[in-house]
Amino acid sequence: MKKSLVLLLLVVLGLSGFYLFQQHQQQTANLTELKLYGNVDIRDVSLGFKVAGRVNELFVDEGDQVKQGYLLARLDQKSFQDELALAKAKLAAAEAVFIKAEKLYQRSVSLMQKNAMSAADYDEVVAGRDQAIAQVDLAKSLVSLAETRLADTELFAPSDGTVLTRVREKGSIVSAGLPIYSIALTKPVWVRAYVDETNLGQIHQGEVVTVLTDSGAEYQGKIGFISPQAEFTPKNVESEQLRTELVYRFKVLIEQDDAGLHQGMPVTLVIKKK
Repeated sequence: MKKSLVLLLLVVLGLSGFYLFQQHQQQTANLTELKLYGNVDIRDVSLGFKVAGRVNELFVDEGDQVKQGYLLARLDQKSFQDELALAKAKLAAAEAVFIKAEKLYQRSVSLMQKNAMSAADYDEVVAGRDQAIAQVDLAKSLVSLAETRLADTELFAPSDGTVLTRVREKGSIVSAGLPIYSIALTKPVWVRAYVDETNLGQIHQGEVVTVLTDSGAEYQGKIGFISPQAEFTPKNVESEQLRTELVYRFKVLIEQDDAGLHQGMPVTLVIKKK
């Protein structure tokens, strides 16, 4: 009986010792690392033409991957090409008038030097030349405007990304700014997370962060932004404790160029403390 009690006591002491050891290990780990939770930031952009017109070509569809500068869509360019041609013709006409006005001006300068021309006539020639110069400048600005409008009939991807939605179809009449596509931007990849005020002093701008996904993938990043203002935690934050607290938002820039991090994906952030 006594032997059984001794064995039972030893078992209890052993379990207690193991529990205390685990607690010590956990406390030590907590002192050497800070574990937080967040999500891969959702970043998308709505794209439309800067000018109104009829959609003539659509080059990508929903789900397509696009690179920065990739041509996404084009409007019917006929009217814009005609506008540019007309502007160039007006510029050529204005330049021809200026050439004549310049020649007349040069002759008038020579005549004035010989006192063979009245001041009133000379002033009239100078005014005509100045007007011709102004007309050339105006025509050049109209050509530049027409070139810009023609260029704006093509829609390009502003960054690498994935096409989320294609809002219009070929033949649609669209006004300036009306959405044609929405694109999820894939570069750069940011992780948005939150830290409570108690641990706010434990994170710093430029600090290295290990980002872990639920599938076990590991990424490295650096803290690129810490909000100066407290806010209530969004409901999607994993930690139940944080959901009722005021927290500070911060963002981590992922250094690897990897397609494994998808927008909105939940992640765990580990910050090693020295």
